[in-house]
Amino acid sequence: MTEKTFTPGPDESLAFREALGCFGTGVTVVTTNAANGPIAITVNSFASVSLDPPLVLWCLAKDSNRFDAFSTCQHYSIHVMAQEQQDQALKFARNGLDFSHADWESDHAGRPRLADCLARFDCSLHDCHEAGDHLILVGRVETVMHRSGKGLIFKRGQFGGFADLI
Repeated sequence: MTEKTFTPGPDESLAFREALGCFGTGVTVVTTNAANGPIAITVNSFASVSLDPPLVLWCLAKDSNRFDAFSTCQHYSIHVMAQEQQDQALKFARNGLDFSHADWESDHAGRPRLADCLARFDCSLHDCHEAGDHLILVGRVETVMHRSGKGLIFKRGQFGGFADLI
């Protein structure tokens, strides 16, 4: 493949997206309770921010049809998806209102909690930051759950997983 160098801009948005896709990320599903019930969104823009206080962030596209529900929520859960949850992550990417394919329950704050994920971060909204065509949501982590297993990875537009590590 030929190396490509360019200045990001409207005419190079596809090339910029392709370059960003070179960075493999974990796959998360963020859930909250909206006016019409539980809602979910599949997200790969998740990162730790601070250990003290415990803060994490994720990014929400302003043109998402779920923007109103997530940009105004005060409590949400971020689920790090296991390799075997690819189908569930895809279904939530397509339709965030359909929970019929998921095993879940609500916690005391009404946050939908998905079963069988590798980790879960139950958050309250700490801060929001405008960032171009996205909103950065910073959550204060209230409760954490994690277990062993292989994580679901997204790179260059495809899902995959880790090979066994030595």
